[in-house]
Amino acid sequence: MTLGELRRMPGFGPGTTIRSVKDEVRENLLRMLKANQPLFPGIHGYEDSVVPQIVNALLSRHNFILLGLRGQAKSRIMRALVQFLDAEIPVIEGCEINDNPLCPICRACRERVAAEGDGTPIAWLPRNLRYVEKLATPDVTIADIIGDLDPIKAARGGRDLSDELTIHYGLLPRANRGIFAMNELPDLAGKIQVGLFNIMQEGDVQIKGYPLRLALDVLLVFTANPEDYTARGKIITPLKDRIGAEIRTHYPGALEEGMSITSQEAWVQRDSGRSVEVPDYLREVVEEIAFQAREDKRVDRRSGVSQRLPITALESVVSSAEQRAARTGEKEVVARIADVYAAMPAITGKLELEYEGELKGAESIARDLIRTAVGRVHSRRVGDANLQPVVHWFEMGGELKLPELSTAKERYAQLCKIQGLLDAVGRLGVTDRKNASHAAAAAEMILEGLWAHRRIGRSEERGFYAERPKPPEPREPIGRPPRRQFN
Repeated sequence: MTLGELRRMPGFGPGTTIRSVKDEVRENLLRMLKANQPLFPGIHGYEDSVVPQIVNALLSRHNFILLGLRGQAKSRIMRALVQFLDAEIPVIEGCEINDNPLCPICRACRERVAAEGDGTPIAWLPRNLRYVEKLATPDVTIADIIGDLDPIKAARGGRDLSDELTIHYGLLPRANRGIFAMNELPDLAGKIQVGLFNIMQEGDVQIKGYPLRLALDVLLVFTANPEDYTARGKIITPLKDRIGAEIRTHYPGALEEGMSITSQEAWVQRDSGRSVEVPDYLREVVEEIAFQAREDKRVDRRSGVSQRLPITALESVVSSAEQRAARTGEKEVVARIADVYAAMPAITGKLELEYEGELKGAESIARDLIRTAVGRVHSRRVGDANLQPVVHWFEMGGELKLPELSTAKERYAQLCKIQGLLDAVGRLGVTDRKNASHAAAAAEMILEGLWAHRRIGRSEERGFYAERPKPPEPREPIGRPPRRQFN
């Protein structure tokens, strides 16, 4: 296509209003709102909090920043903004900064249009190529973000360094007519933050102090940790003042929201030829671990507990069950509570501990979190069931230790010996008590819940057994005066 053909198309003829990228986003967003289309598919728990604030910022044509701890879908939200752009836009073919053919801003394109006129070749740029993302690190330079003068280009063309045609454009100019996203803004060096001032306030850039102006058309979006994004942190206050909206993200507020995110993101459908099923109550335990960790005083709340913790933990649970199936030769296997403990390496690496937690150790903290999570799920699902016969069986001297690589049928046969245990598996969604895999996994979960509530004991050596009550401390006989102690 040529410039002449473009001008003959509807919407690109003489007198056409040049839309900015923020107006483009605004119009498309209003259209999607009117059609009641989903704005951020795949992002759960933000429908009544974060999403309305983002919509307000976009409708106001504001640059904005997402403030939140790690694992709160900030990057995913930024990348989802691409859907508010047009499917494709015309650009001058070969232009580094995606110049608008009807109103080019770089000198090379202006000269090309002046020389070739309506014969100037036009290309169509899809929306996915109009998004540029950069992770802010202390070693990022002005040349990386904005650009620099290229002495080699100047020498080859016999041009003066002040010539606009000697510029090597950075990431921000290359995002012209699109979205420029920067993760962890406070980690950007102060002088680079200063370099963003003109772009956000005046909409242009200056390179190496030369009187060059590029009226860039770009939507700027940033992310940051709330601890760093303060006047006492690493952010330059004038830059903070120029960002239109500060939007706070958060972790899932309800267990169901977290479980839907984890189920969506975790890789649980394996191609090993073996069927691995994770019961709902185990998925609930995995999610509860993250919720408990976010409330635990031994875990650093300023760092947060990423939503990646339950995602990777659930994947590890599936892998543990898959490994057991491969070793025992079972074609179908149901994950059990032991697989959650096998997923501890996926948990410990996600925890930033306070001093008290460091003294105890990440592995010990992870075990405490699993036990607490099991107790919570047990209370919600099995709480009012009569499990006294099970406790009584252990108090009468019964003990149970299940080998790690025992099959479901072998575990089921041992668990059937405990009186009253299989009567309660229906509380965990097991409809067929004779299904060895499901019934055995649910029965183990019930025993683990009893241990979590300290109604029975458990150890690596003995398995499950009865907790022996401690004998009462000796008391002085009534009526006698207390013994006198002498130093």
